[in-house]
Amino acid sequence: MFESLTDRLGKALRNLRGVGKLSEENMEATLKEVRTALLGADVHFRVAREFVERVKEECIGQEVTKSVTPGQMVVKILNEELVRLLGEGTAELMAKKPLKILLVGLHGSGKTTTAVKLALRLRSQGYNPLVAACDVYRPAAIDQLETLAARETIQFYANRSSKNVPGIAVEALGFAKSNSADAIIFDTAGRLHIDEGLVDEIKLVNKKIIPDEVLLVADSALGQEAVNVAKSFHEAVKLSGIVLTKLDGDARGGAALSMKSVTGVPIKFVGTGEKPEDLEVFHPDRMASRILGMGDVVTLVEKAQATVDQKEAEQMAEKLRKADFNLEDFLSQLKQVKKMGSMESLMKMIPGAGNIEFGDKEEKQMKRTEAIILSMTPRERQNPRILSGSRRKRIAGGSGVQVRDVNALLKQFTQMRKMMKKMKGTGGKKMMRKMQAMTGGTKGMPDLSKMGGFG
Repeated sequence: MFESLTDRLGKALRNLRGVGKLSEENMEATLKEVRTALLGADVHFRVAREFVERVKEECIGQEVTKSVTPGQMVVKILNEELVRLLGEGTAELMAKKPLKILLVGLHGSGKTTTAVKLALRLRSQGYNPLVAACDVYRPAAIDQLETLAARETIQFYANRSSKNVPGIAVEALGFAKSNSADAIIFDTAGRLHIDEGLVDEIKLVNKKIIPDEVLLVADSALGQEAVNVAKSFHEAVKLSGIVLTKLDGDARGGAALSMKSVTGVPIKFVGTGEKPEDLEVFHPDRMASRILGMGDVVTLVEKAQATVDQKEAEQMAEKLRKADFNLEDFLSQLKQVKKMGSMESLMKMIPGAGNIEFGDKEEKQMKRTEAIILSMTPRERQNPRILSGSRRKRIAGGSGVQVRDVNALLKQFTQMRKMMKKMKGTGGKKMMRKMQAMTGGTKGMPDLSKMGGFG
């Protein structure tokens, strides 16, 4: 969601090419661009102004050594200030049993799906969760929560005959106790805007159940309005954390950069998709790196560890080492990558690869590749050499592509196998050294000015 901000920050830093020492004069245009970039991303104007002032204070008078470019120096300072703005350190949920979590927020922010996502996360940590339906106003809200909970086999409580929300919340506590649930998540009603009735109801529920955590679920597309929403809920029920949803959308990111600064309440989780598992712990340092186009390798590795079959990965590594892999293996790898998310989101986590375009066209190409391989028989996948002209024509028809597309895929696969065989041979070490040189090597400071388009 930070693409626009990342691009504009990159352009701002290009003003520093050829500068030997950072001064107020040569930083003026850059800082003006940074402020414009933040405001363009819907960051609250006061937050943007204070952020730029802090960056200016840190930058002015900084000597730039031969080994560090001005762009790198400013990226370093921007990174530190972004981490400070987003909230230093990771804020997890309180570790206790039973754990009571009250979800609040506006209508359409994603509270109901977040309730189930949180329940799944808590279950993976050894809890026996229950979700309680406390939204008695939105049509089908109770049914939606019940359906999502049933799909993931999570305990559920509702009282369809009552409109007394504080009473329903208290009943849910009793039901949870009698059914050995030790994490209770209360899904409350939202409104299109903050109103007195909503605030009074939330206050009463809060007083009745005395939650351990009060999480504001906020749509990341809220922009500057997010600050007012967060302040209103915080004054009413004293928030303990924020869950930012829809970070996979086209929101400009201002909510993430404003809410922590204005309220002092930490962002604890971010929703990155519609799937039940698409809820990530919020790491300010990783988010800052993504904004600056420097990638997020740690999250990428964690995604891989959570989705990739370790045994299968080891077998594949052995096949690659021996240059003995086939299209069956290639298909398996495609499926493993798909589990981790879209290629566009994965590319953004790789340092220096954030500007590589990987949109709908490339995603369609991956799907086309998968369709072609799936149209082959197991024998054909294991031994592509037997793919005669007639077989290729049949595969093209089965996958809805042209024969030339099948030929192109097979040509790419053959070239990949040839490369792996060279790597296996005596020239492998030499080739590895060449590849290392092309990627900048492993020693010394990485050229941050080239990451995310900075120069």
